[in-house]
Amino acid sequence: MFKPHITVACVVHAAGKFLVVEETINGKVLWNQPAGHLEADETLIQAAKRELWEETGIRAEPQQFIRMHHWIAPDKTPFLRFLFAIELDEMCATEPHDSDIDRCLWVTAEEILQASNLRSPLVAESIRSWQRGERYPLALVGEFNWPFTV
Repeated sequence: MFKPHITVACVVHAAGKFLVVEETINGKVLWNQPAGHLEADETLIQAAKRELWEETGIRAEPQQFIRMHHWIAPDKTPFLRFLFAIELDEMCATEPHDSDIDRCLWVTAEEILQASNLRSPLVAESIRSWQRGERYPLALVGEFNWPFTV
């Protein structure tokens, strides 16, 4: 049976810049969007909000769905990555609560697209999706008959 890892990520944009999280993996400094795995007791939107707060200290709601990427990592790990858009009025201060995150940076799309230190090619592809205007209602990934909804 095929059992992909399910992850969420957020493209966070403000004042012409995008938020990246910087982490050191195997001694290499890498950039990623705020992202992480879906937990068993949460919806995709809840996971995106949680990961955003853990990795950046920002409390914000995903506003739109960008796309779902079905990806096989170089180590052959399969992923389904749900990507959300968050537009902020201004670049805000960050305070990561996840010890795996070294710091957060506000950078241009071009800096991301030209970077040689992306955690995966999905980081740049996410920016290209944003640039193409791929934004859809969150209802596309809504939960159904969710037992944890209050």
